[in-house]
Amino acid sequence: MVKEEIILVDEKDNEVGTGEKLEVHRSGKLHRAFSIFIFNSRGETLLQKRAKTKYHSAGLWSNSCCSHPRPNQNLEEEARKRLREEMGISCDLKEIFSFLFRANLGNLIEHEVDHVFIGRFDGRPEPNEREAEDWKWINPGELTRDVKENPGKYTHWFKIALDRALKENKA
Repeated sequence: MVKEEIILVDEKDNEVGTGEKLEVHRSGKLHRAFSIFIFNSRGETLLQKRAKTKYHSAGLWSNSCCSHPRPNQNLEEEARKRLREEMGISCDLKEIFSFLFRANLGNLIEHEVDHVFIGRFDGRPEPNEREAEDWKWINPGELTRDVKENPGKYTHWFKIALDRALKENKA
């Protein structure tokens, strides 16, 4: 297994180094990430169900794509590349906000400055089954209601970013 390096940052998202991805998540070091919300022309959001083989948050529903940019790479290009790799989708993306969060996930810690992107796509995704075991389009009202009624079905970062992503999509 190839060790993947990710970008360590301070609380203002300034790069302070790199670290091996799994070790960074074990130690809880602050690092850079991105989350992508894809919307179709009907205003629905594309969700993915994380594969059961993922090292954390496996089997949970989340935003269309999320990952970590590689060192010395452009953030938006990395997001577009990962969206193609993970969900088989190519579309323009726009960064709409970022936020810092920390979540204890049992034996791992997510501590990220998460850059949130939105994009538009009306086709059928072709997910990489190692990344996403399922997907669905869902309208905002139904999604918001289900997240409130069943928060344990969704990833931590998704629940933080959802309301603002939905508002930005309407803007």
